[in-house]
Amino acid sequence: MQAIVQERYGGPEVLVSREIDKPRIGDRDVLVRVHAAGLHIGDAFGVRGSPFPIRLTSGLRGPRFGVPGFDIAGTVEAIGSTVTRFAAGDEVFGICSWPSSGACAEYARADEDTLIGKPSGLSFEQAAAIPTSASAALHGLRDAGRLQAGQKVLINGASGGVGTYAVQIARAFGAEVTGVCGPTNVELVRSLGAHHVIDYTREDFTLGSERHDVILDNMENHSLADTRRALAPDGTLVLMSGTGASGLGLLVRLIRPVVMSPFVKHSLRRPFSNPNREDLEVLVAMVEEGALRPVIDATYALPDTAAALRYIEAGHARGKVIVAI
Repeated sequence: MQAIVQERYGGPEVLVSREIDKPRIGDRDVLVRVHAAGLHIGDAFGVRGSPFPIRLTSGLRGPRFGVPGFDIAGTVEAIGSTVTRFAAGDEVFGICSWPSSGACAEYARADEDTLIGKPSGLSFEQAAAIPTSASAALHGLRDAGRLQAGQKVLINGASGGVGTYAVQIARAFGAEVTGVCGPTNVELVRSLGAHHVIDYTREDFTLGSERHDVILDNMENHSLADTRRALAPDGTLVLMSGTGASGLGLLVRLIRPVVMSPFVKHSLRRPFSNPNREDLEVLVAMVEEGALRPVIDATYALPDTAAALRYIEAGHARGKVIVAI
């Protein structure tokens, strides 16, 4: 099969297009003929092998397998001996078994429990845009933020891959939604259901008078003290990024809020999001109800995967970036 492969860690330039063997499947596995792969900043981290802890999964000295990507949508090619939920020819989406099988290839292996059937109303590209980013938004708002109807929520980074889903999910939960984004994305964020939109080039939400019950921070481009100033007295800050530092500084940035949380009036949370079948079913139900729609910024061909990751790393993607295969 044709795949995008890396033999060493580095920037997108280390990626090459190459013929490799199809993944072998086990008893619980599904072999998917991939039609679309959804990419996000985590895929760029995997290619670079940085932050360093990612190498505990992908390989300490170099990539064990080297095909990037988690999120897939495609057609079932073959199933393992104990798989009962799918048959050859079914249209599915979910996450593949990275790092031993990556999304940016003609075929990928996935555990049966990380896939669900693709709704007929979604294209393969739209379906591939959902798993990781929409799950992160759901886990951040529902599980970490415990967002309730009537609460005020602010989403910093409302026009990105996670942010576009977060705006819609928060609105579906019955919250009063404020989105923070750049000037070119104000109308997009408003169209997704935000009640209020802040252009960060004109206004700093940490200096305003409004107080929010929940802040979902996809950017972490303010200090903790400044961001907490925009919280209600018993508010919750959900930190989703952790970027903007490296080495020991990154470790401190990731851990500090969790350590601080028991000793301050606000709840500071850094959730771990792992897409699963049950939550994918929740998200599909929202799609079918018309409460959730994927936002796709750009679609690249498989040989242009490196260019897709460069675009993501530049930090200006509106919604999701897709590789069509």
